[in-house]
Amino acid sequence: MSDRTGRGRWTLPLRRRRARPDWAAQEPTWREARPSLIADALKRASARPSGNWYVVGASRDVRAGGGPVGRTVGGVEIVLWRSESGELRAGSGVCPHLGAPLRDSRVVCGTLVCHWHGLALDGGPFAGWDPYPAHDDGVLVWVRLDAVGGEEPSERPVVPVRPRAGGGVDAVFTAVGRCEPEDVVANRLDPWHGSWFHPYSFVDLRVARPPRGEEDDVFVVDVSFRVTGRLVVPVRAEFTAPEPRTVVMRITEGEGSTSVVETHATPLTAESAARPRTAVVEAVVAASDRRGFAVARAAAPVLRPLMRRAAGRLWRDDLAYAERRWELRSTGRFPG
Repeated sequence: MSDRTGRGRWTLPLRRRRARPDWAAQEPTWREARPSLIADALKRASARPSGNWYVVGASRDVRAGGGPVGRTVGGVEIVLWRSESGELRAGSGVCPHLGAPLRDSRVVCGTLVCHWHGLALDGGPFAGWDPYPAHDDGVLVWVRLDAVGGEEPSERPVVPVRPRAGGGVDAVFTAVGRCEPEDVVANRLDPWHGSWFHPYSFVDLRVARPPRGEEDDVFVVDVSFRVTGRLVVPVRAEFTAPEPRTVVMRITEGEGSTSVVETHATPLTAESAARPRTAVVEAVVAASDRRGFAVARAAAPVLRPLMRRAAGRLWRDDLAYAERRWELRSTGRFPG
């Protein structure tokens, strides 16, 4: 009996496998990972509305009292900063006066002051400069770019359901690859590659139920996170794509239930770019109802670099996967 509510006998979350994982002996998954099934899931995800919202980074990257932060989305320069009260501001990263890069400017009492000639922006329209709608969900910051997205705009982005505020430990990892957002999303909509491509992290992976169409568009996956040697943490997780550039893995059973890993793919280059570049912004929000998890929350500043390092190891491989997919697609050599 596990201690999930503070009652009963405490149990260790780790399990010991009978034998050390043998990579070559695992059951092949290529028959289950049908290209048409993955392509259909990608097509359904691509058809969902985004409201023209793009993830641009971690909330804590844009600090109250700090300097501006520059980003590029779809070939558009963006600058972000916070007002004196901490409200997120965003707009063009090009000064309307003579084109200075506003990311190199200063924030003085919540006002962005251009370092070339002193033009001051408080976040409202001024001198030909217009703000972009921005949203801070507590973990990530989003910017709405209607000219880039070309969809019907929405008031707020599609933010996945997460553990209750303050109840988890979050970390955000960012990497950039030479591919398009769909290549990143396609990677995440192929859970079958997990224990083959990432044996250092996953073992005993089985897709218990693939998507059944728009009404049940969920990958249900049983997998064990490998800790070391024969020690693993078995869980059941669900993969969903709530909008075209986001895939969410949510643990539904086992240790860390309700924890999520959100993978957001943000295009850095314009749609017509010959060599596209995409930012992968991955937010990990870990939660647990074990009594000892309060210690983890208190140690969050120490844990975040470790969480980012773990995500970085996976994305070192997965970006190679996504880049390879784009290269084959762009040259007409992609199978199918």
